Amino acid sequence: MSTQPDGTVHEPVPHLPSLGERIASAWDSDVAYSFRNSPVAVGAAVVLAVCLAGALFAPWLAPHNPFDLKTLNLLDALAPPVWQDGGKPGFLLGTDDQGRDVLSAIMFGARISLLVGLASVALAVVMGVSLGLLAGYAGGKIDAFIMRVADVQLSFPAILIALLIDGVARAALPRDAHGEVALLVLVLAIGVSNWVQYARTVRGSTMVEKNKEYIQAARVIGVSPWGIMRRHLLPNVLGPVLVLATINIATAILTEATLSFLGVGVPPTQPSLGTLIRVGNDFLFSGEWWITIFPGAALVIMVLSINLLGDWLRDALNPKLR
Repeated sequence: MSTQPDGTVHEPVPHLPSLGERIASAWDSDVAYSFRNSPVAVGAAVVLAVCLAGALFAPWLAPHNPFDLKTLNLLDALAPPVWQDGGKPGFLLGTDDQGRDVLSAIMFGARISLLVGLASVALAVVMGVSLGLLAGYAGGKIDAFIMRVADVQLSFPAILIALLIDGVARAALPRDAHGEVALLVLVLAIGVSNWVQYARTVRGSTMVEKNKEYIQAARVIGVSPWGIMRRHLLPNVLGPVLVLATINIATAILTEATLSFLGVGVPPTQPSLGTLIRVGNDFLFSGEWWITIFPGAALVIMVLSINLLGDWLRDALNPKLR
């Protein structure tokens, strides 16, 4: 603070860090240091980055468009990988029964699997965090009701709940609309079946935080309950949620693959990795192993890399392990 000759007082302008300074600060943080010194985390991040790049840029990187019917040729059907006898140079991992390039189908299918996984986890986080904050802060009958609903849902496998929601949606919607809303129904089914663990985690953290002094001070100065939950409690309970969401992305992708394998996922015109595995399963015992093995391997690699990153993030954010 400085005083000018005319008597005016000027407040010092606070220094706002530049983008480069913020990046440098993040690079020097404890989490970044832990990441740089974990070969498993670095390797998993590289593998996941390759999977994401292949999925996001599939229209430009894929050798073929496997879902463009004008480009398909039945004479190319069931061609083995290029290194086997009978393989064709234009199809590195072979083709399926429709003449679609397996490598291109994997890249396009991974886009749908990742989209469903991310969107369903985002929905589950929003539902679980909201209900967990409300239950933990309000307590009483509201807490008891939300937790009893959660207990009932935990009594059923997540895949069964997803199948139930998908079946209800198919029965309620016109048959012509099934293909158009299949992706949304799939996201809704997986998201609704996975909110409970977020709600229970956030509820426990909220019950601990709401008795601390800064929450009592907020009540004293007249901050509304919604303001306390949004501005004070929410930022302090998101740490475990972030770790849980990272791990659950892999679970959501596997759930989507399971539903698609059972034939209740995305339509055949937009196949995911689960659909590709289901199609290839019909030809597995007739010798065309590549149709199902390569999509299955891609699914395993993607899920494994996400799980390894989730395990690293859980340890990196745990203050007891620093």
